[in-house]
Parts: sequence; C-alpha cells; structure tokens
Amino acid sequence: MGVATQAVRPLSRRRSRQAKRVAQRVGIYALVVGFTLFAVMPFYWMLLTAFKQNRDLYVGATVPDHIPWIFNAPPTLEHLRLLFQNTPYLQWLGNTFLVGGVVVAITLLAAVPAGYSLARLVGRWGERLGIGVFLTYLIPPTLLFIPFARLISVLGLQNSLWALILIYPTFTIPFTTWLMMGFFRSIPRDIEEQAMIDGQSRLGAIVRVVMPLSVPGVLTVVIFAFTLVMQEFVYALTFISSVGKMTVSLGVPVALVRGDVYYWGSLMAAALITSLPLTFLYNAFLDRFVVGFTAGAVKG
Repeated sequence: MGVATQAVRPLSRRRSRQAKRVAQRVGIYALVVGFTLFAVMPFYWMLLTAFKQNRDLYVGATVPDHIPWIFNAPPTLEHLRLLFQNTPYLQWLGNTFLVGGVVVAITLLAAVPAGYSLARLVGRWGERLGIGVFLTYLIPPTLLFIPFARLISVLGLQNSLWALILIYPTFTIPFTTWLMMGFFRSIPRDIEEQAMIDGQSRLGAIVRVVMPLSVPGVLTVVIFAFTLVMQEFVYALTFISSVGKMTVSLGVPVALVRGDVYYWGSLMAAALITSLPLTFLYNAFLDRFVVGFTAGAVKG
C-alpha cells in the first residue's frame, strides 16, 4: 500500500505541472488574442464604416435585428467618391508628406549631432542639459501658439506651409534630441575609441562606427517626428486658412464635419487611408523601433 502510494505521487505531480503549463499557455494565448482584437478593432471599424451605405450606417437602435459590426446591406463606394471628388484630399496628403518630409530632415540634422554631443559630454552637465532640452517638449502648445503667431506674422508666413515647417521642429527636436542622447549612451565608448586608435578621426569614427549602430535610434526619430506632424491640429488650424494648403489632420475635419452633420463614412475612409502607411512603417521596423525607444528611455 505504501509503495503504491509513493508511485502515484510523482505521477500526480507531473500531471499537475503539465496542467499548470497548459493553463499558463492558454492564458498567454488568450491575452495575445484579446490584445490583437483590441488593436485591430479600430481598423476594422474604419473599414466597415467607410464602405457601409448610409441606410445601414445610421440605423442605430431603431431596428432591433440590425447588427452594427457586419454589412447588413451591400457595400458602397459612395463615401470614397465624396472624399476624393468633393474634397482636395489628395492635395492634403501631398501637403502632409511635404511638411512631414522636410520636418523629419530638419529634425535629424539637429537632433543627431545634438544628441551625440550631449551623450559624450563628461560629467553631469550632459545629462542636465539633456533633461533641460526634454523639459521644453512638455510645454503645452496652447501656451506657445500666441508668440508663434506673432513670429509667423513678422516673417510674413501666414497661410503658408513654411509656417508649419518652421514651427513643427520646435517640438520634434527636443524630444528626439533626448532620445538620441540616451541611444548614443548605450553605445560603448570603447568601440569608438578603438576606431580612432586604428586611424579614424572623430568624424570618421562617428560616420563609420557610431552611425551604423544608431540605425534603430534614427528610425525611431523618423517615425516619431512624422507621426507627430501627421496628427498635429492646433498649429495647422492657427496658421493655415486656405483649404488647398491644409494638411490631412486639419482638412478632413474641416471639410467633413459641417455643424452637427458628420460624414462618418468619408471620415473613416480618410482616417483609414492616412493611417495605413504609418501602420506598415511601424510593423516593418517594429523591432528596431522598440530597441531605439527602450535604449533612449533607459539610458537617458
């Protein structure tokens, strides 16, 4: 009896461990599935709304058997026609990519050398200056647009895309400088010093050794700066008044929200089309983006 009991206990423990591992795996998969559904749901809802007919879209609770998350009537392209034929949506996209591209270039030209300089400063001054630069990013835009409006007026840039190109780097450069400073600190000095011992100048060591290792940080800066430009609304509303010079973040709500009338189908179509390039960009460089962001956050 005693021998039989001792033989059964290991078997029971093994089954208990297996059941625990299965429960943990099921929990992990359930969490991943739940998070995936949570992340995909906004895109699915935008896609659904963009192709729904108005009689299917504005039913509400008046029809009990109406199911809101499927097509209850055949899909339509009417909302896309309204977006592309009755609004200068393509012009807004062009303006957005033009402003975003120039702002990203200016941000990289300023943030990369500034971040490297702060990272390599000896003592606490580098860190203190980096924190000081980062704190300027926390100033609310609503406090700054009045002095910026005066500056834009003096320069004669009212109702011009150059106003946005001048203003946007003021909030992209501080954060990305702090980010790059932390990323450069994660690169060991020994690698750079070894390159200079081998005959490279300081500039040569930066170009040939440091910058190839900094690609995740640079990609993070590009994606972060471009995303901020695409979603910015306050400054675009303040400095741009002509419909043809608006960016997507301003033109879409101005043209498709008229009083209390919301063209939800066209609004969702515009949001979906605008968000897809950023979605693919994030997913294509997801690993490097996470590495760049975490290195900058931890080492900064």
